Amino acid sequence: MSDLAQSALPGAEFEGFVTIREAGLQGMVTLRADLAAKPVIKAIKDATGCAIPKQRRVTLGEAASVAWMSPDEVMIFCAHDKAASIASALATALKGSFATVAVVSDARAVFSVQGAAWRDALAKICPVDFSTLSEGDIRRTRAAQVAAAIWVSGKEEATLVCFQSVAGYMFDLLSTVSAKGSEPDLYRLPTETS
Repeated sequence: MSDLAQSALPGAEFEGFVTIREAGLQGMVTLRADLAAKPVIKAIKDATGCAIPKQRRVTLGEAASVAWMSPDEVMIFCAHDKAASIASALATALKGSFATVAVVSDARAVFSVQGAAWRDALAKICPVDFSTLSEGDIRRTRAAQVAAAIWVSGKEEATLVCFQSVAGYMFDLLSTVSAKGSEPDLYRLPTETS
């Protein structure tokens, strides 16, 4: 067995009416705690340079991002090789507090959905009104039968995170819903003009 870290589907890419890419190695640390507690706010700021995000938002820093996942949980995105040190810093800072810190990098897969119609592709499989989301918003939802978190990571881009065990299914699903010829505009009835 190799000691080299590897992402779920290295180099996987699909070109449809949007582009699907497996995003490669991504460091991820989950923290469950009282997000309003001063020691937690300070520990996150010290470890990541980021403030605690507002509900359903992501705060960006130079070396890490912090995503709101639930009222008592955040996910820290960082370089893969920095996840363990960030988790260790948080665990040390929060020792004695009611908090759980875990590195989940190798348990998750990350996909990029890029293109002007990314909302149309994801709307086929997710019960989310993507028209209400703006850059920096994140939602936990389902993509068909799979739990996922979707972060609006750019003007024409979303980042989707799922469990690594379903990475192949997710890539195939995203490729299917973004295939050329399946664009929603192709199926809209023409409107009558005066």
